[in-house]
Amino acid sequence: MHPSESAECTRFRLAIDLLAKPWSGQILWILQGGPLRFNELATQVEGIGEKVLSARLKELECQGLLVRRVLPTTPVRVEYELTEAGRGFRTVVEAVTRWGEQIHACRQD
Repeated sequence: MHPSESAECTRFRLAIDLLAKPWSGQILWILQGGPLRFNELATQVEGIGEKVLSARLKELECQGLLVRRVLPTTPVRVEYELTEAGRGFRTVVEAVTRWGEQIHACRQD
């Protein structure tokens, strides 16, 4: 951390860096609807390759935003579900949408 950078700025930068990665926001948004299996996610995140999806899911899991569950079925199934922190992304989307509406309203004046 830069000596003059506050902890708040550091946390903000970390969040922006995470969301700036392609597909991260879309994955978080899609999982707001509930747990999904890998193939279900791959279908809903149009245009993403399996390698990239796998990498993003691992990153989001490491950040504590989702959990990976191995279900004891035959064949074995794996599903991904948001944690409480991951579900908090909905608040971020709503806030940014409201801000975007304000910006849009100013541009039309």
